[in-house]
Amino acid sequence: MRVLVTGASGALGRDVAAGLLAAGHQVRTLQRRPSRVAGAEDLLGSVTDELVVATATAGMDAVVHLAAKVSVTGPLAEFEAVNVGGTIGLLAAARRAGVHRFVQVSSPSVAHGGHAIMGDPALPADPKHARGNYARTKGQAELIALATDAADFRVVAVRPHLIWGPGDTQLIGRIVDRARRGRLPLLDSGAALIDTTYRDNATSAIIAAFEHADTAHGRAWVVTNGEPRTIAELFDGICRAAGVRPPRWRVPGRLARVAGAAVEAVWAVRPGVDEPPMTRFLAEQLSTAHWFDQRATREALHWAPTVSLDEGLARLAASYRG
Repeated sequence: MRVLVTGASGALGRDVAAGLLAAGHQVRTLQRRPSRVAGAEDLLGSVTDELVVATATAGMDAVVHLAAKVSVTGPLAEFEAVNVGGTIGLLAAARRAGVHRFVQVSSPSVAHGGHAIMGDPALPADPKHARGNYARTKGQAELIALATDAADFRVVAVRPHLIWGPGDTQLIGRIVDRARRGRLPLLDSGAALIDTTYRDNATSAIIAAFEHADTAHGRAWVVTNGEPRTIAELFDGICRAAGVRPPRWRVPGRLARVAGAAVEAVWAVRPGVDEPPMTRFLAEQLSTAHWFDQRATREALHWAPTVSLDEGLARLAASYRG
């Protein structure tokens, strides 16, 4: 098939584009910076640009949409323009171009209202109660995308949970940096049980959603490794892989949530040069359980993870030694 991949300058988008090429598909990419995906037709531009999006979707059979504004802070208008407006424009252009498969890459945060998630399936997106502008706008985008699902335009949403792996500057990079500087606490006892997704597994799940969109369409599917561990165990494994001291000091989760809300308020007025050290959403993520029932996902996508959590940590350690 001829497949458009948006957001291929990011690590996950780049992996998905390369995986589709390896499977024999023709791939076109659309993103602000060069994707560096050998063999792909690279288009530079924004998903908010109507002309660029029309050019990108022309002649395509399918779209895998990963482009998004990802941050824990920032003006709502920026998130709405990219995550909501960009998705609406891309959907419309795809329909006009005759695209018949559309994969919306979303996030479990679209259905997370701050409470523990223990063995739930993919619950409906809930933008009203989701935490933060990213989750709210991604939730809106997912609902809009799924609402366009039809017999001749099959839409499937995939929600990979906490993607990580070698070279990751978002999750792994920040954990290691804060641990190295002694600024990584455990909230409460660090016993909250959470699941994560190794990068290779997230990639293969998204490609599986594209391949099986004819039967998996019309729904959202949460993707994880299916190996819940406590926050303390995960931090310990990641820090040891990177050769830094794991966190030993603790902060009450309730205090962290209050502090996170205060930091968000300050950041909204006087944003710093980097992500804030704590937000309410981050405090909730580090102090409440969130792991998911993967049985329906694996059956619908005909997919299973191939890299275990322990193997992923071994690969992470090897990358730091290298």
